[in-house]
Amino acid sequence: MLGRMYEGQDCSVARALEVVGDRWTLLILRDLSFGLKRFDEFQQSLGIAPNVLTDRLKRLDQEGLVKRVRYQETPERFEYRQTKKALELQPVIFFLAKWGDRYRPDPLGPPRLSLHDNCGGKVNEKLVCSRCKKDVWFDSIYTEANPTHAKVK
Repeated sequence: MLGRMYEGQDCSVARALEVVGDRWTLLILRDLSFGLKRFDEFQQSLGIAPNVLTDRLKRLDQEGLVKRVRYQETPERFEYRQTKKALELQPVIFFLAKWGDRYRPDPLGPPRLSLHDNCGGKVNEKLVCSRCKKDVWFDSIYTEANPTHAKVK
């Protein structure tokens, strides 16, 4: 595994990467924004090894990006909730997804659609709704699976 520290780098990007520069971390944050909360949900969505997932969730908790909340006492079970700090990364994840749709497209189209919660229109990379033509912000965007993206197995 690559080291997380970028000693000698006087750079805000390098400092941010010390926290979110691991691919699993961004994918967990993505799944949190989709509404996943529990360990088994993340594991099923990502296909990640349990020890790696445990490590990433612990680090996200330590960094203040998630809050670990007990939802069951016997056996003890926890869920993870996004903090304000994690919510502030939603623009990064949104634009990274749009970049991936543009430069690494799937022939079936984007797997998820970014939609305006006021009218259900698609939100483009300029944060404009295709249906009502209004400018939108991240607190009024939701995502859902693209129905035309069903992959043949």
